[in-house]
This record gives sequence, structure tokens and C-alpha cells, in this order.
Amino acid sequence: MADPEALGFEHMGLDPRLLQAVADLGWSRPTLIQEKAIPLALEGKDLLARARTGSGKTAAYAIPALQLLLHRKATGPAVEQAVRGLVLVPTKELARQARSMIQQLAAYCARDIRVADVSAAEDSASQRAVLMEKPDIVVGTPSRVLNHLQQDSLVLRDSLELLVLDEADLLFSFGFEEELKSLLCHLPRIYQAFLMSATFNEDVQALKELVLHNPVTLKLQESQLPGPDQLRQFQVVCQTEEDKFLLLYALLKLSLVRGKSLLFVNTLDRSYRLRLFLEQFSIPTCVLNGELPLCSRCHIISQFNQGFYDCVIATDAEVLGAPVKGKRRGRGSKGDRASDPEAGVARGIDFHHVSAVLNFDLPPTPEAYIHRAGRTARANNPGMVLTFVLPTEQSHLHTIEELLSGENGAPVLLPYQFRMEEIEGFRYRCRDAMRSVTKQAIREARLKEIKEELLHSERLKTYFEDNPRDLQLLRHDLPLHPAVVKPHLGHVPDYLVPPALRGLVHPHKKRKKLASKKVKKAKTQNPLRSFRHRKERCRPTAMPS
Repeated sequence: MADPEALGFEHMGLDPRLLQAVADLGWSRPTLIQEKAIPLALEGKDLLARARTGSGKTAAYAIPALQLLLHRKATGPAVEQAVRGLVLVPTKELARQARSMIQQLAAYCARDIRVADVSAAEDSASQRAVLMEKPDIVVGTPSRVLNHLQQDSLVLRDSLELLVLDEADLLFSFGFEEELKSLLCHLPRIYQAFLMSATFNEDVQALKELVLHNPVTLKLQESQLPGPDQLRQFQVVCQTEEDKFLLLYALLKLSLVRGKSLLFVNTLDRSYRLRLFLEQFSIPTCVLNGELPLCSRCHIISQFNQGFYDCVIATDAEVLGAPVKGKRRGRGSKGDRASDPEAGVARGIDFHHVSAVLNFDLPPTPEAYIHRAGRTARANNPGMVLTFVLPTEQSHLHTIEELLSGENGAPVLLPYQFRMEEIEGFRYRCRDAMRSVTKQAIREARLKEIKEELLHSERLKTYFEDNPRDLQLLRHDLPLHPAVVKPHLGHVPDYLVPPALRGLVHPHKKRKKLASKKVKKAKTQNPLRSFRHRKERCRPTAMPS
């Protein structure tokens, strides 16, 4: 039940055009962070706000930013068009999402407010053209914004009025510390600033000292994740690495996890190993790979949201681990050194209707667990988190549990009741599949994906027209065989299904249906029967002659 004393959007003194956009988005009441932050921001105060992932932080800064800009244009003296607002985010995907949200809120005042996203490095020339028109709000990563400032295609020293650092606790972890310090030298001495974060850590404290002036701190009294009535959290102890693969196979193949799911692992190589393993059993998945261009990653998210895939494999260890001071993320481990340093997955990306988050690898930090779990149980929808744990990782899991349990100390991660002995019949299949997924197969799977991206790239089309031999060489390169898929593994015989689940799960129901259709079609189109039938019909006409 809504709090009768809660402040509604209509009581905040917002422009009617903003209220109309809010109504179109279906927001009847502000969330807690929006209710507290918007009035303070409209008073001109600096804000340091902590609220959990999925709580509406983007709108909490976008609405007052738009209101302040609209009010200035309507009542202030006529001044030259200039960039008044700057939004810094750690990843390109978050920049794209923030720009989209701001544009939706500015739908009825699009002529007065223009927004530009400068996060994509490959669009530098077009971005410079957009920046020459002086958009009101610029969204981007610190490195891209700094690049434009250094090239003088973006000038903020005399015009900036509002600075937003979204997902502030990740900006230093992504290796943007030096860029941020250099960027601040290009800003005026006085401006209003918002720091929005899901957690308060040392990095946020450092940013607070760099950016904010006498801020109001909003540390909302709410749990970092939804309650147990909305989000169920489980742990399952697997004795070996093989047990993890076996359990995941059973959960997905027997449809014990229903709906859309996100699978998190700790390295990019692991994500491809998992995808190739599941492919052996005809379980379609896709990998959100930071090596691919932004548009391709966004296309994968869009396909997942539209239901083309029920399972996406993602990685966040290099994103949400211990802060990498002075280094750019993504250049560390051998398996992931080529990944895009501004491609983030675990937090902020809007995956729709995720029923379950499966932590196939234990999150590296408690904060990483919170951000992964924040992908499900959003907007009052139910969700589940299942974390796979090896015996050697239980002490680390205990650290995560301590953070989640808070002051009351009640256990949050409940044991997942599953009898591993009931799926022992599947073990030989899993071993067979795991043997097929070699290091060479993983390497070739990654190469194949990049090769397909090159062949279908719109940006390379002109290059290939000028260099047709390169295109022919790429097309006729040695064929890549990521892994040998054994068709029989996609079929689950009834005798292997645990007795308790027989009659409840039908892992090969569709396969039988398709097979029966083909047989039926073959019977109706027997050429011998049709030939004989025609021969008999033409005999009576031939006899009189």
C-alpha cells in the first residue's frame, strides 16, 4: 500500500511536459530515491545518493536536470545555446541507456532539449558534428568525453551547470581515475553535481571530495536487494567442477529453471566454454562478448528481451573486481585482454523479465553479487538467484552472506535442495560434452564470431569494395569448427529422467513432434503410388482405339 504522505510527481513543481512523459512511461508514483532526490536537486543542492540497482536512479537525476534546463530557458535571459549538463557513466551500454531514458522523459520538449551520446569511439567524426550544434546534455564515458574536450570539439568551462556521475562506485574500478581528474580541469569552478551509486566504497568517497560541494547524502534505509517475498536466493555446494556442469545441464535441459535466465561466469573463455558445452545438448545460448562492437552487444540484449534466446552468458569479473588503479579494465588476463574496456554487463543494463540469475562462478566480491542479483526481481517482478559454490569457496561465500544478512544476521542464501545422485545417469553425457570443448574449440568459437562480425559489418563494406581480395580471403579462409556436436546428446531418453520428474518434464517433446510430421509428409508424397494411380486411370481411354 502506498504511503499517503509520499510526495507524488504532480507535487514536485515539474513542467507539464515532463509530467506527461512520466505518465506515458506508466509511472504512477516516484520510487523512494526519486521522491527524496528530485526535490533536493531542484533546490540546487549537490547530492550523494545510494540506492539499489533497479530503483530508478537514472530518472532521479534526469527529471531534475530536465526541469532545471526547461526553467532556465523559459525564465532566464536569452543566452547562446551551449552544453549545460554532462552525464558520466562507466560503460557504453549504460551511456546508451541513460540517453534513451533522458530522451523518453524529454519526449514532449524535444525541440527545447537535445541529448547527445558520445561514448562510441568509432563514431568520433559524427559526434564532432553533433557537438558543434551544442546539445543541452552530453552523455558519455570519461575517456570519450575527455577526448572531445582535448580536441576542443566539446567546451564546458563557461557553460556547464550540472554534472552527473552515474554508477559512481564503478568509475574508478573501470580505470577512469586519471581521466576523471584530467576531465575536471576542463570544468568551471561552480556547478551542481550528483553522484549516484549502488554502494558506498572508498572510490565514492574519493569522488565525493573531488566533485561535490557540501552535498546532501541520501543513504536510503532500504535493503540492497528486494526482500525474500520477491527475490529468492539459494546456494548449492558442488563437490567438483564437473558437478557444476552436470547440475547446470540438469537445470536447463529438464526445464527446472523456467523463463529467461542470465548465467554469470568470471572470464570470457569460461563463457565460451559454457556456451559450447550447452550447445552439445541443443540448449541455445549466446555470449555477451566485450570484443564485439557496441551495436552487436546491444542487438544481443535486444534479441534476449524479445525472446529469441532464453539464456545469456555474461562476464563481470574484470568489471567489478578490486579497483584497478591507474589501469584500463580489460587489459589484464590473457583470455580477456582484447575485450572492450568500456563494455559492462553486470549493472545497469536493462534485461527484461529475467526469471533467474545463475552464478555459475562465485562472484569475486560482495558488491559483484549484489549487481548480478540486481538483474532479476525488478519492478516488483519475482526472481531467483542460484549460486554454485565449490568447497574451497565457502569462506568467500560466507563473506558475501555477512554483507547481505545485515544487522539481523538472518541467513539470506538458503541451501538449494537437490539430490545429485538422481542425475548421476547424465554424468557420462556431461563428460563426453566437456571432452569436446577443448581450448582450440574455444579459440575457434571466438574467432568465428569475430569473423562473422567482419563479414557483416556495414562499416567495412566500403573497405571490402576497394579491397575485394581481402574479402575473398576472409570468406575462403580455413573453415572453423568450434566443437564437434554429437546430435544424440540433444535427446534425453525417458529412462535417464529422475523418477520424481517423470511426467513433469518433457525434454524431447518437440523433437518427437517434428519427426512425426516428417514421416506423415513422406507417406502422402510416395512417387510410386502416384505413378501407378495415373497408369490405371488412363487405361480405359486407350482401349477403344
